[in-house]
Amino acid sequence: MEMQTIIMIAILLIFAGAVVGILAGLFGVGGGAVSVPVLYETFGFMGLEEGVAMPLAVGTSLAIIIPTSLRSAWGHYQRGAVDTKLLRIWVLPIILGVLAGTSVASFADPWVFQLVFVAVASVIAIKLFVGGKGWRVGEELPSDWLLRIYGLIVGALSALMGIGGGAISNLILTLHGKAIHQAIATSAGVGVLISIPGTIGYIIAGWGKSGLPVDALGYVSLLGFVLLVPTSFLTARTGVYLAHAMSRRALEIAFGLFLLAVAARFLFALST
Repeated sequence: MEMQTIIMIAILLIFAGAVVGILAGLFGVGGGAVSVPVLYETFGFMGLEEGVAMPLAVGTSLAIIIPTSLRSAWGHYQRGAVDTKLLRIWVLPIILGVLAGTSVASFADPWVFQLVFVAVASVIAIKLFVGGKGWRVGEELPSDWLLRIYGLIVGALSALMGIGGGAISNLILTLHGKAIHQAIATSAGVGVLISIPGTIGYIIAGWGKSGLPVDALGYVSLLGFVLLVPTSFLTARTGVYLAHAMSRRALEIAFGLFLLAVAARFLFALST
């Protein structure tokens, strides 16, 4: 690979990191919806096989989410918007869900990751566009046992998609009457719960696999991590500021458009 091409890839990843950080703070997501497709295309361009490129992109994305979600969650916590009681209920179920998701990821075909992403993102986007109380199943959170089941689902799907779980947990919380700003803030905390065990799981799942680049630690690219994390960490607080400056409806529409754009990208990949 020519030096000019390597430099262009590095610049692209650094820029993607800045976008990931803003999205993490703005929408309470880990930014995997941006980093996964960017990393996937980058690894494909480097000549990695599809069966390696996709789980490597997902695992690297989860590693990147660790510092980014910590930064974002802390910013929202300082504004008093994080539901810490819910996060305590979700700790164990989410970790168990992540372990289940990473186990599936070790043998699933690449299209499974993409299809799950498209389906979940599309449903959430439609819900955000339609808005209104007709999409609510209640005005308050359900019992702790149902919340634990939700936690399992959030953890498993997030591990498969390489995201921090913000999009899925946001859907669950708003369906149960949580205001969009508090749902986003709490979802940032979910990213912390998912990304750490998820990263460990992908390192283990990819350990010793053939076809990985020399910088890989299992299904985590250390080079991708180093290039994306600094800018994502720096821009996360900017996203937090923007989230609390926007109206509820503007935030819902912006988040919906973001999810549809990413879903369209993966749908295109599935059709080619």
